[in-house]
Amino acid sequence: MSLFLAYAFYFLNCIKAFDWYNYVFKDLHFLMKISGFTFIRNGTILGYPFIESINSILPICDEFIIAVGPSEDDTLTLLKKIKSKKIKIIQTQWNENMKDRGFVYAQQKMIAQFNCSGDWAFYLEGDEVIHQDDLKTIKKVMKTSLNNSNIESLVFDYYHFFGSKDWIATSPAWYRNEARIIRNNLRVWSPDALYFVNMDKNKNGRYPHAISIGVPIYHYGHIRSKASMNDKLKRVGKYWNKKIPDFISYEIDPKAIKPFSGKHPAIMKNWLKEKAEQTFHPDPNYQITHREKRHRWLMFFEKFLNKDFTRKHFKFINYD
Repeated sequence: MSLFLAYAFYFLNCIKAFDWYNYVFKDLHFLMKISGFTFIRNGTILGYPFIESINSILPICDEFIIAVGPSEDDTLTLLKKIKSKKIKIIQTQWNENMKDRGFVYAQQKMIAQFNCSGDWAFYLEGDEVIHQDDLKTIKKVMKTSLNNSNIESLVFDYYHFFGSKDWIATSPAWYRNEARIIRNNLRVWSPDALYFVNMDKNKNGRYPHAISIGVPIYHYGHIRSKASMNDKLKRVGKYWNKKIPDFISYEIDPKAIKPFSGKHPAIMKNWLKEKAEQTFHPDPNYQITHREKRHRWLMFFEKFLNKDFTRKHFKFINYD
């Protein structure tokens, strides 16, 4: 029986190389393989909920690739304690001389990405989490999109928490959507850890063609403890060739945030209680910056024109 199954899977893998596979076997979604991937360094010191992030999508992944930089804390130890054979850890070296707009982050992202072997590569940053109730929807969209090569990436909405778990940032300063799942047979690279570029031409790249999944990513990077945020900014500033002043408190234009009325992923319960800032009160006397004034105008025109002015690192397409 085992020999028969081995031959059967060998046969299916062989026929996937032919163009007519998509027509004859288009409903065999059980063949779909999903690779999760991320990179991390000093995750504990810098206050990332990186274990929660990985575990939030691990149930729908067939493998999860983690590029782990040289850390001064228990990051690697914690990763090795994840009880799953899906986890594949790659210990990496960071280029400390790379100080151009955080490109070292993109380098580490690509190390993990280029080791993915699935049909889809699902990228999450160390402070991003998926709600358990949305996993079925995400996998369903991946299945239904698998054999439509026009769909190159899948886009998420975003909840950017700010100050505490009770507030989210909503101004155009914050990306409201981003491609986090990319088809893994494209010539893709990342000039920035945030997004992907499809190099379908030898010299010129473009943003991937995408559809929306219709579910959010929960982004917790701006509610970590103030001490962790200060440490994080100090350590990563050099990769942008910047000297960062001391971080004292979370401050923002009160008109750029709103209360969060939803439910957090269950996996975040302990982190939110133990590692995150517990309270935040917008300051009505806060002096907004020139940048924030510009974003206020953008918010005004967004409402007036019913148009989203945030930058998109993908191109939405129509599909059947």
